[in-house]
Order: sequence, then structure tokens, then C-alpha cells
Amino acid sequence: MKCVVLDDYQGVALAAADWSGLDVTVLREHLDDPAAALAEAECVVIMRERTPFTADLLARLPRLRLLVTSGMRNAAIDLAAARDRGVTVCGTGSAKTPPTELTWALILGLARNLVAENAAFRAGGPWQSTIGADLAGRTLGLLGFGHLGRSVGRVGKAFGMDVVAWSPNLTADRTGPEGVRLASGLHELLSQSDFASIHVVLSDRSRGLVDAAALACLKPSAFLVNTSRAAVVDGAALLEVLRERRIAGAGLDVFEVEPLPLDDELRRLPNVLATPHLGYVTEENYRVYFREAVEDIHAFLAGAPVRELR
Repeated sequence: MKCVVLDDYQGVALAAADWSGLDVTVLREHLDDPAAALAEAECVVIMRERTPFTADLLARLPRLRLLVTSGMRNAAIDLAAARDRGVTVCGTGSAKTPPTELTWALILGLARNLVAENAAFRAGGPWQSTIGADLAGRTLGLLGFGHLGRSVGRVGKAFGMDVVAWSPNLTADRTGPEGVRLASGLHELLSQSDFASIHVVLSDRSRGLVDAAALACLKPSAFLVNTSRAAVVDGAALLEVLRERRIAGAGLDVFEVEPLPLDDELRRLPNVLATPHLGYVTEENYRVYFREAVEDIHAFLAGAPVRELR
């Protein structure tokens, strides 16, 4: 089976699993329109939502029979269009430990002004020019309290933070055992937060949830951290509050367009600490992703697909 692996930025796909017996081509550079490169592909392996598989793209891939995505959820795949074209879509598992490290790297980096201090250190600038924010006694607001949100909250408690959470269906019987307060709504959550961290799944209900009115609830000294999905936040409204310094700053790992265009204003704002969607990019996650992707391909060839997405 002719397989193409897309967006293998780090060039690790072939080493992460045993692809024996498969005709595999790996593409490391992101392609905005990969149709030409996939013209002969019968199977395509994609990493999360790096390349959307829309109805239009699927229609231009007549040989495609199997699409494998890392993870068991991918909002960038038109599953109905794939089904209509007879394309099987399968997913993979992920590491058992939720990837909280990137969220906390951003929170800590913002709290201790690491962008400015590291730039000054490398350029021979002032030796100390900022004062870090204490975490103990500050409020960590969690928008979303699933597996990842709870894990982030536990670290916040270990730092001595007051942790408050909210999501549309969240109840006190879930937050109480964790020693976490339940906010009555999004605006109350954000108004209390010194650090607000987003951990909700992108859906029709959560798209644009953190809009201009919600962002206006944040204190001028507050930081917003988003390692979930960019579309949860109104991008134009976020740019405005950052540009006008109506909040202290933002830690961002997700963007509406990825890779982020070189001329995007987010790349230039001094109160933004950003990483190129690294939250899930860990050794264990990649081992699971690619190993199970190969399992998916062999199961499909055997006529018994596994981990199908519908």
C-alpha cells in the first residue's frame, strides 16, 4: 500500500515505528495544498490537525482509501465527506499522562518574564530588569476541567495557588474533591483569574467562547494561556487587548493558521510568549501515534479496521 506521512516536522516518523512491508513516503515540510503530493497515495497519515482534510481535498484524491490521524478526535477532517467517498478514517491512542508541561512552561515563562530576560541576557542588556509574579496566593482560572484541566489544576495547587474552574456542564461534585472552586460563569471565572488557562475541546459551542466581552473581564495584571485550540478565543479581540496592554500578556501554543505567517502581529508583540503548537509533541505521544498508525494500516489491509472515526 502506498502511504504518505504528512507534516513530519521533526523527521521521526520512520524511526518511531516499524513500517516494514509498506511503501512509505515522508513529507517534512508543510504543504498548504497537498493534493499534488498525494495524487498516488492510497493511505495518508496525518499528525493531529496540521493539514485539514476538507471535502474539496478529499475529492481530489481519487486513490485514497485510508486516512489515519494521530489521536481519536480531529476536527479538521470532514468525516461525512470521507465516508461518502469510501475513505476509512482511523485514529490512534496517546500517552497516558496528560501533557501539562507546556501549559506550565507558558505560565512560568510569563510569570517570570523569561522572554524579556532571556533576550537581555543574550544581547548583553541589563542584568535583571523585571520583577516576577508570585504564584502562591494567586488565582489560577481553568476554562475546562477534564483530564488535562484537572492535572493543570493539581500543579497549581502544589504551587499554593487558589484554583477556580468553569465550563458549561461543570458541577461542584467534580471540582470539590480536587479542592477547586466552581465559578458561576465564564465572566466570573476570568474576572477572578490572575492566570487563565484554556482546556476545552473545540466545538460549535466553544468556538469564539472567549470573545471581546469575556476578555474585558480579565484584570490588567492577568495573563491568558491557550494550549487548547485557537478558535476558542476571538483572535481579533485578543490582538486588541494585547496591543493595548489591557491584559499583562498571553501564552499561546495554538493559532488559527499554522504554521503562523511570518508577518502575523502575534510574532512581534512583546507581551506574547508563544510556541509552535508543541503541547502534544512529546516522545511518548509520538511513539504511540506512529506505532498505532502502522497498526491501523495493517488492520485495514487485513479487512478489519480498528479505531475507526465516524
